[in-house]
Amino acid sequence: MRKKVVKWSILDYRYILSFLEAAIFEPYFCSVTRVNKKSRTPYTILSVDDDTEMIGLLHEVVSQLGHTSFTAVDGVDALEKLGEHQADIVITDISMPRMNGIDLTKRIKTDLEDVDVVVVTGYQDEYRYTDVIEIGASDFISKPFNINELEAKINRIIRERELRAELKRLSIRDGLTGLYNRRYFDENLKREAIRAFRQHYGLFLLLVDVDNFKDYNDQFGHQKGDDLLKELARLMMLYSRDNVDSVYRYGGDEFAVIIPHAQHQQAMMVAKRLRSKFNSSNLGPAFLSMGMARLEGGLKALEQELENLLRAADQYLYMAKNSGGDQICAAEENSAERKHQQTKPAKIESKQPA
Repeated sequence: MRKKVVKWSILDYRYILSFLEAAIFEPYFCSVTRVNKKSRTPYTILSVDDDTEMIGLLHEVVSQLGHTSFTAVDGVDALEKLGEHQADIVITDISMPRMNGIDLTKRIKTDLEDVDVVVVTGYQDEYRYTDVIEIGASDFISKPFNINELEAKINRIIRERELRAELKRLSIRDGLTGLYNRRYFDENLKREAIRAFRQHYGLFLLLVDVDNFKDYNDQFGHQKGDDLLKELARLMMLYSRDNVDSVYRYGGDEFAVIIPHAQHQQAMMVAKRLRSKFNSSNLGPAFLSMGMARLEGGLKALEQELENLLRAADQYLYMAKNSGGDQICAAEENSAERKHQQTKPAKIESKQPA
């Protein structure tokens, strides 16, 4: 019978056994619920409980709701699973061996801040709603619970996650170009630098400035100037390395590219490709000046090394503009003296905007 109702998209019906304080079993009937399979982005949900019947039910519920489901038998097992698989939501019982749901929630909110937690318990007198919310849980549900109640709580968390994601997107994106903004650049450069030092790979910073941008605005108008910046942003996204490099509007007509997992030649190829594509886009009399520097030093002096990186890239950018523009200036490869090298400037010609 159970297989038939699941096949009909009816989740399940059964008795949920819950321990009371006097250690007496009391059966609860979990009502039959028809699944509402709305088309939406599936999320990944980890269910944690030492009761095999309950964990089986939660797995079926989550799967029937259209989400990716995996399970764990206690808090220790859950942390191991979270180390192997990314989860959006964790549904956890409180009373479990080795690590209970309270301690698990605290660990998740410390180590995995973006994961939402729903705490499930039959111990209503011992734990209150405010207790689990104060430690960082997103919601609380008491046994016995109706499947509709669990679905409603999951859907509310999903709506809140999507709202937070949209607010974050708006806070880190430039309104004109859609690129990451200066605020996010400052945050992400530090994260990328820490990873580069720990994993021992090269990281480069490329600063890009539009030559003659003021003249371009004066000649063609500010709307055309905005169009040029949007086109440059599009080219930078198109000709940087997918899922490796990150592109930012640094301010005004200045842009930046963080280039991790690269050696000098690879970073120069990114810069040269971008400059070449821009120059072939008939956007003159605007051209690009670029300054590129490599992250040096070590993690112990992180803040100072970041300051040095920004200063060096800015100096090479100034050098490129001061030498006539339309060129790339960077430190020579493996050069401790940081002598600059300049790519041969393209011939500057008057061009009509695209």
